[in-house]
Amino acid sequence: MITKAIIRKPVLTEKATQLAQKAVYLFEVDSTARKTQVAKAVQELYKVQVETVRILVRVGKTRRVGKTGKTIQLPDTKRAYVVLKSGKIDVFPQA
Repeated sequence: MITKAIIRKPVLTEKATQLAQKAVYLFEVDSTARKTQVAKAVQELYKVQVETVRILVRVGKTRRVGKTGKTIQLPDTKRAYVVLKSGKIDVFPQA
């Protein structure tokens, strides 16, 4: 798999920014990605040393849409918590 196809985007929530101070970064990744693939992709993309990767799958919520209140199922997402051994990732790049 290509590196950019594995990591979709960094997650920029309040919890994720607090974890970034402890060298733990949160990424939304491809649903078929494995821990080793995520670690390798982060190392290549950001030039850092990865210590561990934890992965979780968030189940998609059901939503009611339209006039009739039809329910739809939002897709599941896979997230990876990446703990760095050395280096730093700039999730808020300066323009």
